[in-house]
Amino acid sequence: MNNWKNVILTPKATIRDAMRIIDEAALRIGLVSNDQGKLIGTVTDGDIRRGLLASCHMTDPITTVMNKNPITVRSIHTRQQRIDIMDKHDLLSLPVLDDNDNLIGLETLHQVLQLKKLDNPVFIMAGGFGTRLRPLTDHCPKPMLHVGEKPMLEHLIDQFIKLGFHDFYISTHYMPEVIHNHFDDGSKWNVSITYIHEESPLGTGGALGLLPKGLPNLPLIMMNGDVLTKIDFKHLLDHHESHEFDATMCVRQLEHKISFGVVESENDLITAMVEKPTYRYHINTGIYVLSPECVASVGANQKIDLPTLLAKRMQQNEKVGIYTSYDYWLDIGQIADYQKAQQDIKGLF
Repeated sequence: MNNWKNVILTPKATIRDAMRIIDEAALRIGLVSNDQGKLIGTVTDGDIRRGLLASCHMTDPITTVMNKNPITVRSIHTRQQRIDIMDKHDLLSLPVLDDNDNLIGLETLHQVLQLKKLDNPVFIMAGGFGTRLRPLTDHCPKPMLHVGEKPMLEHLIDQFIKLGFHDFYISTHYMPEVIHNHFDDGSKWNVSITYIHEESPLGTGGALGLLPKGLPNLPLIMMNGDVLTKIDFKHLLDHHESHEFDATMCVRQLEHKISFGVVESENDLITAMVEKPTYRYHINTGIYVLSPECVASVGANQKIDLPTLLAKRMQQNEKVGIYTSYDYWLDIGQIADYQKAQQDIKGLF
């Protein structure tokens, strides 16, 4: 997506201008954008050829032949979603828009099919007892419970592998041998898996202090191993890096609708009345991106939860942000969640 600005055209550009740009950039498309950076159309060799056959002239504005309703994608679309859209509509490229419909890039089929290797460490917490899922977890750690034909932890690792991640660390405590025996060193999946064993539970963030020295000087993705999700971890990582955050918490928006009128008051006087309001909250998904400095701030065998760690970083004036995901996400904490996962998996991957 680095050279997409080379194919931007103004509405005043001529058909000849478009042909020249399409030829020089070798992207087979021109992007027609207004002064505000909004995409108003696209043009390809086919559009120009059809225009010329309909008696258009080379000096006519490009707006006479452009496609005024091009198919686009948003920045939140996953790699697989982009591939599916291109395949469905037989396209070689897709303009990328942000949430405000501003043109921010161009995804080509060649680019999206190339899987870039990502050296960022992935740290998965898989040491919990899963007491709320008993008796299923009496003889199996929760992340190793099968959802469909595979353990939920394998579904999760597969998601990362599809995006190019290869360096995995798994925190264990309860029945670690079950996880070790299944994944071994990760060579079956052509990845590296290192195990971090907690002799006693250290909280959701304490295992960071047990990670080996010499990790790549790159942001680390950390998450719970009992989650079924379609979140695009590459987009999460890009968001973290583009905002230069010290830590990023992945959140989801939760809506709570009140069926009654809500009355606010002070000293027995009504200050506001809202009829059947809807309140929206951000909930923590248990997925984080942490800077190398944030990871290094946790000492060996230090017991700490992730929210507490992030609060400390904020007190130190570090930038701690959020990434709002709208992708599928299910925290499998109870039997009802596990049963839902068994149904959802049929159409998920």
